[in-house]
Amino acid sequence: MTEPGSKLDAADAEWQLISLLDDLVNVMFCAKGTDGRYLAVNTAFVRRSGRSSKRDVLGQRAGDLFPADLAARYEEQDDRVMGRDEVLHDELELIRRPDASTGWYLTAKRPIHDDAGAVVGLVSISRDLITPDERGIALESLEQIVATVRAQVDGLPTVVELAAIAECSAPQLDRRMKKVFGLTTAQYLLKARIDRAAEMLQRTTETVATVAAATGFYDQAAFTKQFVRLLGETPTQFRAHPG
Repeated sequence: MTEPGSKLDAADAEWQLISLLDDLVNVMFCAKGTDGRYLAVNTAFVRRSGRSSKRDVLGQRAGDLFPADLAARYEEQDDRVMGRDEVLHDELELIRRPDASTGWYLTAKRPIHDDAGAVVGLVSISRDLITPDERGIALESLEQIVATVRAQVDGLPTVVELAAIAECSAPQLDRRMKKVFGLTTAQYLLKARIDRAAEMLQRTTETVATVAAATGFYDQAAFTKQFVRLLGETPTQFRAHPG
């Protein structure tokens, strides 16, 4: 601790900030070293991992806490961030929670550098995309957009077509969608298709190929590739472990 009136120590400030993240129930935070071990996490992350305390998480790797396919996806992201020194912004992910339910998250990851500029770890935040209320949708006049997407999930309109419905430009529609849903228009369209596909996989016995066609994907291979990218498991694996 620093003396009253003295200059705030940067390390103290950083750890105080981390402690504040425990108050964010819908935001998962973690910091990792280059060996992939968790160095800091918040309470939401502990819950997401299905553990009971931070002591059960710190020092572990993704493979110790999450299913193999999901851990592999996290490690691929980490390699991009730490191995290639990249920053990830607004990575849309469909994550299976410990109770087997699923939820949409936006993830950002950023490399940590030492004084010499070398990458020594990363920090990551994943924000739970809670469904906005009807009032928020109405305030931005997005009711017709929502209705159109729901009605045409098997052959969704393009971003340009939706912008025309909203009587604005595509960038303007993106700003309005981000304000209400936290997503770009394109991300919202993809989310709608995957949500419908996940529902069909869990509630019907239709083949994966039929589900792909019914939700507007070019073919089963394209659907499976997108599903694995977002969820970390194939449609067949997802169906085998219903929420």
